[in-house]
Amino acid sequence: MQHRIVVLGAGYTGASAAGRLARRLHHADVAITLVNPEPDFVERVRLHQLAAGQDLRPRPFDEMFAGTGVELRLARTTAVDVDAKVVTVTAADGSGQEELAYDTLVYALGSGWNDGGVPGTAEHAHEISGRPGALRLRDRLAALEPGRPVVVVGGGLTGVEAATEIAEARPDLDVALAAHGALGDWLSEKGRAHLRKVVAGLGVTVHEHTAVDAVEATAVTTADGRTLPADVTVWTTGFAVHPIARATALELTEGDRIVVDDTMRSVSHPDVYAVGDAAMAVGPLGKPLRMSCASGVPMAWQAADAIAARLAGTKVPRVPIRYFQQCVSLGRREGLIQFVTADDRSVARALTGRTAALYKELVCKGAAWTVANPTVGMPARRRRIARQEAASPAPARATA
Repeated sequence: MQHRIVVLGAGYTGASAAGRLARRLHHADVAITLVNPEPDFVERVRLHQLAAGQDLRPRPFDEMFAGTGVELRLARTTAVDVDAKVVTVTAADGSGQEELAYDTLVYALGSGWNDGGVPGTAEHAHEISGRPGALRLRDRLAALEPGRPVVVVGGGLTGVEAATEIAEARPDLDVALAAHGALGDWLSEKGRAHLRKVVAGLGVTVHEHTAVDAVEATAVTTADGRTLPADVTVWTTGFAVHPIARATALELTEGDRIVVDDTMRSVSHPDVYAVGDAAMAVGPLGKPLRMSCASGVPMAWQAADAIAARLAGTKVPRVPIRYFQQCVSLGRREGLIQFVTADDRSVARALTGRTAALYKELVCKGAAWTVANPTVGMPARRRRIARQEAASPAPARATA
């Protein structure tokens, strides 16, 4: 009987986990089902580009996973019963619900935007945590006449990338950035200086040490009583995890992230693994891994390798997850690579300018390529047999 593995979510982490499991395991022995509401892989780290009017290369899952044994189920996850080992999903086309039983679950539902409960944000602000939101913002920006004000709220990586991308793509707009602290306060001195130089060169007005207390259709109100005109408000102050886990018996943090061990296995339910933004994993010096692609993909690899090892009865690999750099795009022509310690603290060294922009582009392409080529690393003979089996009505067991 095949061991049933269900992977929920096909972002960087879920797709990476499914592809790596397909490489590690014979699909005569396991059935891998990947549940996702969209048929294409979304490069989340490029959604600010999509919002600014650029077109992204389509990456269909049916092509990515052809011949791997991974079955794509186009559906939304609506419930998870970790005691009964059943997932309830609703078909993306609305055709109905079904239950998927599993022996091992990989929870990779990720995160969405977090409005923080600020009045008016849900009604009036735009977000770029997913493709639908980025496309809505794209349409709204395209409809703006020259000179109209756009305010990006949030001075972290997402906010900085969104503000600079929009300002470069639409120099005719009045773009402002509202940062809760000082601009680039997490960067080294060299990194901060370069960020300020680029932002000023793009004509972005920066409101430092500014908290936004309310969002209206044409303005935002700050905590100190100021009103900033905003025909469009882009909210980037943080992320909130998918709410499904909250309704389960899984052990969670106060922020509803699933508590896992160093193999990404739930500490309360050993049949469940959680990766990416949905999981609370500990990195170097005991610090929680931050929500990011830089954390999520290694977490997915760790989980897949641990699952494969446990099914095979071999030693479970434990590779410490650490950081090397933070990659920031500042439009298409400028970038910033801030090198960091293993636990994600900035060091003096930073790469800037056009070289940094090319570096960031290579990192983004590399991450997408890894997800889009799940059979790379699979022995040639096994890869060939796998593709033959995918086209056969009666597949035989694949052997390496």
